[in-house]
Amino acid sequence: MVLEKPCPHCGKSVLHYRNPVPTVDVVIFEPERGIVLIERSNPPHGWALPGGFVDYGETVEAAAIREALEETGLPVTLTGLLGVYSDPERDPRQHTLSVVYTARVPEGLNPQAGDDAARAQFFPLEKLPAVMAFDHAKIINDFQCRYGEVVPEM
Repeated sequence: MVLEKPCPHCGKSVLHYRNPVPTVDVVIFEPERGIVLIERSNPPHGWALPGGFVDYGETVEAAAIREALEETGLPVTLTGLLGVYSDPERDPRQHTLSVVYTARVPEGLNPQAGDDAARAQFFPLEKLPAVMAFDHAKIINDFQCRYGEVVPEM
């Protein structure tokens, strides 16, 4: 979408392009414990996969690793690309697109909420919270359909 706005210095019309904002999400899975979810401190509230906005100059892979660490305290190893989710309605704040990765963590580590996460914990796939933020219930369903309970190795 292209909008015309006046230049704040000269007043001439300037084209302003509106593009989706890139984000990442991470499906951290352990067969014995399930998926790591965070309870969001900020709107939109609910439980969500760890993730967030890609910083300028950052790769999506680096953003996924950084966001997982910031929100869960877990050092993840990415194991694959689940997909790209770009429904304009997926985030009520603005049009985002999310590159979603699968990941694993070293055995025995427990998530610790950080950054904008109020809580972080493992959930068995059959006992996920009822209130999920964004389109994360769909992403988790896609994960289950594609991999069952086996996360691919890179």
